[in-house]
Formats: sequence, C-alpha cells, structure tokens
Amino acid sequence: MSDEFLFHSNSKILRHPENPILTRHDVPYPATLVFNAGVTFYSGEYVCVFRNDFGEWGNPELVGTNLGLATSSDGIHWKVNSKPIWTVEDVIKDTATFFSDFSNESEILRAYDPRLTVIEDQCYMCFALDTRHGLRGGIARTTDFHHFEVLNLSTPDNRNMVLFPEMINGKYFRLERPMPVYSRQMQTHFDIWSSDSSDLKYWGNHQGVLWLEQVPFANDKIGPSAPPVKTRYGWLTLFHAVDRDPNRGKNGWEEIWQKRYSVGVMLLDLEDPAKVIGMSKEPLMVPEYSYEKNGFRNDVLFPGGMILEKSGEVKIYYGAADTVECLATADVNDLLNLCVNRP
Repeated sequence: MSDEFLFHSNSKILRHPENPILTRHDVPYPATLVFNAGVTFYSGEYVCVFRNDFGEWGNPELVGTNLGLATSSDGIHWKVNSKPIWTVEDVIKDTATFFSDFSNESEILRAYDPRLTVIEDQCYMCFALDTRHGLRGGIARTTDFHHFEVLNLSTPDNRNMVLFPEMINGKYFRLERPMPVYSRQMQTHFDIWSSDSSDLKYWGNHQGVLWLEQVPFANDKIGPSAPPVKTRYGWLTLFHAVDRDPNRGKNGWEEIWQKRYSVGVMLLDLEDPAKVIGMSKEPLMVPEYSYEKNGFRNDVLFPGGMILEKSGEVKIYYGAADTVECLATADVNDLLNLCVNRP
C-alpha cells in the first residue's frame, strides 16, 4: 500500500478543539513524549495513566520511560501527579517473582503503553514490558494507582493486550497481539488474537480474531488498541492498522520511518468475543492534523482508551505522532452502524 491509496477519517469522528489535551508541558517532572495513555472512569473521576519517554527534544535516543498519572473531572482538562507512578525501579520490584534466580535487575528495560480496564471495584492495567530476552505483555491490579500487583507476564513476544470489562461465560477475556516472525515468512505481519483465563494469572484457549489480510487499509500489521466497551449489539472495540510504504523517508526524528498508523473499528460477539460480527472496511481515523502528522514518528494514531458515556457519546483517547495525547468523540450508534447494518 502506498500513499496513492488515500483514506480519510470518517466524518462521524470529531477531534476535540483543544487537542492535544496532554503534552510534556503539563508534566511537572522531566517529560518529552507524553502519549499512548490508558484512560478509564474510576471512583468518580477520569483516570489517565500515560507513557512518558524522556530525553532531549528532537533526539531519537531517549534516556528512559516511566508511567505518569493524571486525573480529571471532565475527561478533557487534566491534573498530573507530582511524580511518576511506575518507574523502572518499581517495575523491577513488582515483577521480581516472574524471573528466575539467574535473572537480575538488568533484565528489565522498561514498561510502557498502559491500558486500563475496570472490573468490579478494581482497576487492571495491561502493559508492555521490554526485557533483554524478549517483549512481554503484563497485567497488573491496583486500587490507588500507586501500588501495583502484577498478576501475569506472557512469554515473548506478545503485546498490545486489552482486557474486557467483565467475565464472559465464567472467564476473563483479553485481546492480544503475538509477534510471530518465522511463521509469517520473516515479516512483521501480525494479527489480533484472544485468550481467556479463570483467574487473570494463567491464560489459554488462544484463538485468532482478525487477520491482517482482512483489513483493506493495512499491509504491515494490526493489533488491539483501546479496551472494548459493551453495547447491546456486541463488544465495540478499536484496533490499530499499519501500512508501510518504502517510499516514505525521514518522517520524524529517526533516520527513516515508513509506517502509518490508522484506527479501525469492529464489533465482537457478546458471548463469543473471538468472533467478529462486523467491521468497517474503511478506517475510522487516519492521521490528518498537524499534531498527528508531525512528531517523534509522523503519521501515527494509537488509541489507548475508549469510554462510553451514558449520553451515548464515545470518548476516544489516542496518542498522536508518538508525541502527545489527544481526544476524539463520536456517537456510539454511528460507530455501530459502521460495523453492521442494524434495524
């Protein structure tokens, strides 16, 4: 796929006029790239856990990564906590039981890309964990966003995990994006899979949900993004879709960046969430605004949070250009109609 295949964001999607709604300038400690946040509504307020990559502005060799916390009464204007809530040192401590005796603190490089799901009265955070022996997806539980109990770490390589907000037929359910290379002819042609668990610790029953080849606006990889929301017609969920064009050159801070990240939307069966019952054949969102097209990596949209309000408005929180955090809104019925023809 090249840029001659032009796509546009769906007209039902509205970017918030105050975008970006969270940037490095809002953070009271060293921050450079503030993006890919997990956002949910918990204990009477909007909660945002964001990824913060810090270092020298414009230099692709960043110093480190931590997770920060912001809260809001309206989901638009945020108050950022005075210090990071999960640093590399915290991650090393909280994941110690998942590593054998020969492992040491140098095994863990960083944790990032949080995704938040409230189940009953607790909040669960999926995250990606870079280690020296592979990329692992994890699940942690918290009630205060300062103490995290890590429940599960996958085997390498797996990431982009998102939890469903309730048990389905007695099982917890998640979407994930394993990263097979040998079985994909040494290509990064990755797909969306699912698994289930009785206790959030041990996961199995892996099933394919959506293949790259089924998405007309992707030729490189797809994967989960924001955790699903429940509607009467099915589980509404977003996914990221990546197209690669070798004619793209230096699109950002790095020497070369050939990818574009767009957003897709699909509907999963309420009782069997591994079953896709509808999907828009065109992207929901593509990079169009300056804050989406220019940054650390140009032309990147990555939703990490989706909140269905009682009014029917859907708030979509997304990282833009791997640099800032943004907000878009849509009516839930419009999103459903993009997936299936309803009566």
